[in-house]
Amino acid sequence: MPVPSLMSVALEEAYAADGRGEVPVGCAIVCNGSVIARAGNRTIADRDPTAHAEIIAMRAASTALGSERLADCDLYVTLEPCTMCAAAMSFARIRRLYFGAADPKGGAVEHGVRFFSAPTCHHRPEVYGGINESECAALLKGFFEARR
Repeated sequence: MPVPSLMSVALEEAYAADGRGEVPVGCAIVCNGSVIARAGNRTIADRDPTAHAEIIAMRAASTALGSERLADCDLYVTLEPCTMCAAAMSFARIRRLYFGAADPKGGAVEHGVRFFSAPTCHHRPEVYGGINESECAALLKGFFEARR
């Protein structure tokens, strides 16, 4: 599957999260060309501030592979990851990160702390931003506008 098609899997999860009243962020993890895990935000439903789409998907991928290392995996997420999620990706050894919309306020990859650029970062995935950016950004914008 080409990259934009794989981001559509993450977008499906983001739309599902939106339907549950969660911040609409979705994630898909791909290994050897197959989607092995997918998730949307669940912080409200789980009453868990760490229940970001990326964290949930990495947990599921680790279970599916029987390993805490996801070195042969690529992660697709609709929003630039926060510091917590970027750190988890580093510890999991994610091979490539593809994200949709930039997050100037809470992002930690191209904004904020720029976690993967820090000298203390143990592992840096290849990073590709702006995948399906318009749709990812519009979904988030619509979600927050509806709540103002």
